[in-house]
Amino acid sequence: MKRPDSGAERPQLFAAADLGTTKAKILDAAYRRLAREGYAALSMREIAKDAGVNHALINYHFRTKDQLVIDVLDEANRQLLQRQQQMYRGSGGFADKWAQARRFYETDLASGFVRVQAELWAAGMSNPELREKFLPRIRAWKEVVLGGVREAFATAEACGVKLPAPFSAEVVATWISEFWLGMEFADLIGAREEQVAHRAALDAMERLLERLDAQARKRGTAARRRPSKRRRT
Repeated sequence: MKRPDSGAERPQLFAAADLGTTKAKILDAAYRRLAREGYAALSMREIAKDAGVNHALINYHFRTKDQLVIDVLDEANRQLLQRQQQMYRGSGGFADKWAQARRFYETDLASGFVRVQAELWAAGMSNPELREKFLPRIRAWKEVVLGGVREAFATAEACGVKLPAPFSAEVVATWISEFWLGMEFADLIGAREEQVAHRAALDAMERLLERLDAQARKRGTAARRRPSKRRRT
């Protein structure tokens, strides 16, 4: 998710250069309204006014309010998942990637994405149709987290560290994703004590990953120094 420019007064889904179509303008306006005012206060007429389009064009492109907000979430998720996947595929150790994920989170908090996602989560509790559409989007993010944890497990096992059952990659990925979602809600409501505890937990995980990275580097160095065995003739 893009961080608003320094001094920006509003959240944004698209950069100004990407607002060339009516649909993009509507999505961006809806995103900004969701991030500022929430799902319950969302007004199609106000969105049309913000986007500078005729109200009928929202019905033409999206049909319903719920479809509009799901399309907003889909675009935000597309950007988020693309960014996360690039991070996991990139160079650097696991501690570096964890630190990058934390910076991404701060960006998402500032850009309004965390608020938008929480609003749709809450709205889905009383709206079964919205919930049915919303849950697969959350699960897609959890799959990306699981992929990163599986990679960390493989690296740990290559270093001679194997966690006993039932500590699987799936279990650890669940801890991480559910912790992260809980942290988001605490940050949104301004729960100061919880925020301090969450930062300490994030720091602790980063230290743990630094140790794993150090072990991986040590093992890699030892493997490079080990002389290769020649076949006897």
